[in-house]
Amino acid sequence: MGSSFLAKKPKAQNPKNPKPKPKPKLKNIALKQKGIMARYYHLRFDIWICLALGFLAGCGVEALAKSVRTASYEDYKADHVVASGEIGGPATAETFRAESIKDLETHDTFTVISPGIEYRNRGSGYYNGMPLHALTLPSGEIIAARINTENVTKVNESDSYYTGDTILPIGQLVEANLEDSETFLSQIEYKEPLSRHDVYIDMVGAGAIESPEYYIDDFALGLQILTTVAVFAILHFIGSKIGLFPAFFTKKQHAPKSDWE
Repeated sequence: MGSSFLAKKPKAQNPKNPKPKPKPKLKNIALKQKGIMARYYHLRFDIWICLALGFLAGCGVEALAKSVRTASYEDYKADHVVASGEIGGPATAETFRAESIKDLETHDTFTVISPGIEYRNRGSGYYNGMPLHALTLPSGEIIAARINTENVTKVNESDSYYTGDTILPIGQLVEANLEDSETFLSQIEYKEPLSRHDVYIDMVGAGAIESPEYYIDDFALGLQILTTVAVFAILHFIGSKIGLFPAFFTKKQHAPKSDWE
């Protein structure tokens, strides 16, 4: 005879009617999106109101800043015009035409004859916020150069800036450790290495002019962001002080001491 205590067999589930899974809670529902757990949070109404008002104020400041900067851009360019004979200015007939790095080192100022815009196609990068190009000298040596493209002139007026020989602006040699920036070297040397890493040519001087996009658009966008944040903070602070909005930070209330303490 078998034992009277028989183990109960688990009931087989009907594949057509599987056991319903419990519904997830509505609060803090976690969703898997591309393998990343994401949670949804709802902003309070007071935050939305202050953000909307701050954004509107920022848009107004942005429009005003664009109008003012656009009107002043031509004056800004005129203030940065470099006279002939100065660093960054157009080279004259008396300007020494350097052909090698040795020529650069033995002359205070100089110019270089470049085949068209070849220096733009060889390599470039940003060093300490300055755009430098890989300039090939007539000797075949390659050196980093900061070039004021506004004052590049043609050897022959009938030639093209792109294919004919061009006369670069007046420049001077500047000592610098270009190896301080590995990113810059990887950019400017993506085709060929520079002949020197301890100097570069400055052919801009005081003639550095910001592009219209940076002078107008980027400046206005920065003001818009600052205004939006400032107006949001001020409005919410005032609203919380007069009781319209709940405060972001509240002082911790200490429990009153009992008579036994």
